[in-house]
Amino acid sequence: MAISDNCRQSLIPSFLYSTTTSPFGFDTSSINANHHHHHHVLRRSPSVSPSPSPSTNYLGVGDAGITSGRILIPAPKEKIEMHSPAFYGACTMGGILSCGLTHTAVTPLDLVKCNMQIDPVKYKSISSGFGILLKEQGIKGLSKGWVPTLLGYSAQGACKFGFYEFFKKYYSDLAGPEYASKYKTLIFLAGSASAEVIADVALCPMEAVKVRVQTQPGFARGLSDGLPKFLKAEGFGGLFKGLVPLWGRQIPYTMMKFASFETIVELLYKHAIPTPKDKCSKSLQLAVSFAGGYIAGVFCAVVSHPADNLVSFLNNARGATVGDAVKKMGLLGLCTRGLPLRIVMIGTLTGAQWGIYDAFKVFVGLPTTGGGAPTPAPAKAGKSTHSSCNQSMIETFVSKKHRFGLSLMQNSSQRLYTLGFLYTKEA
Repeated sequence: MAISDNCRQSLIPSFLYSTTTSPFGFDTSSINANHHHHHHVLRRSPSVSPSPSPSTNYLGVGDAGITSGRILIPAPKEKIEMHSPAFYGACTMGGILSCGLTHTAVTPLDLVKCNMQIDPVKYKSISSGFGILLKEQGIKGLSKGWVPTLLGYSAQGACKFGFYEFFKKYYSDLAGPEYASKYKTLIFLAGSASAEVIADVALCPMEAVKVRVQTQPGFARGLSDGLPKFLKAEGFGGLFKGLVPLWGRQIPYTMMKFASFETIVELLYKHAIPTPKDKCSKSLQLAVSFAGGYIAGVFCAVVSHPADNLVSFLNNARGATVGDAVKKMGLLGLCTRGLPLRIVMIGTLTGAQWGIYDAFKVFVGLPTTGGGAPTPAPAKAGKSTHSSCNQSMIETFVSKKHRFGLSLMQNSSQRLYTLGFLYTKEA
């Protein structure tokens, strides 16, 4: 049995959206408008997520994308159910393309940055760093470490974007419709932090080899000979020596990356673009994604730069500790050494990542990221009618008691005022 609109409305106490005047004399119509605004925001768009069939579970898993136990990404003309296995598969693939391609493309910049962090006396600036590397290693030297970069950041991107979408949905379901809308920034922060914890475990081994190959001349030509040498020198555990500093760098970076991006995109659609998002062209939506990503990347670079310096120092120096890094580089050096280059690199990188990620989502028929609150799961069928209506009755009862209490207070105050007036008059 379907739930009526009145039953849905009564989930929120009626005094919050009533158009009548309150006992204190102020009009509550503004509260009513605000309630309907949030109700509209939380409603899933039919164009994005069609109504599930009776056989569909509450997460919206349809038949598309599931074949013999395998998760497949449907062709662009097929519809992907939101928050289905096919949806998360598409987000994972978009993350692989987004992070793997962009980080590999900026390998020369990353190479100069790492050397500036490790040996600032030799590599004094960006231009001199490129000049020294070209002179000593030639053009091929600028691509050193591209293979571990591609593999490591592809694995990281798969986990980062795939698990972010999963945890964002999971935490919004836990919070419920009202709190998912009210505290959406906290959901973005928690979802991105949870995803990055997993993503960094996937990245850490390749990051360790990459830094050693890029910053120690003569150590290795690349991954094929660099990984065996690294394992022989430091063992398997050495691949994860920089995991804690990597978490220190990447978790704040990713929290800022996702939360600020979602906020910036929402503000752009609200204040800078006169047309609602669902009526904007796909090219305009992708342009908003790139702009929001670039601005978010600037914040990311500043927040995560001290830990980035630590990761480079620890992976380059055998047996080094965090205390050694602070002692040698100083707190100011940890925060500023190589920062201008990293702002340019991370800003461009983050903008391109969001552009590629959302472009892939559009390609497979999904909406771009951002511009609204997280969508919590709908109530489970069969159980929702009674539970919702019971909650409605409880909320209505509480509302009536609340109004009765206010009325009683008002009447009592009037009686006290009358008694006081009569007492004063008789005196």
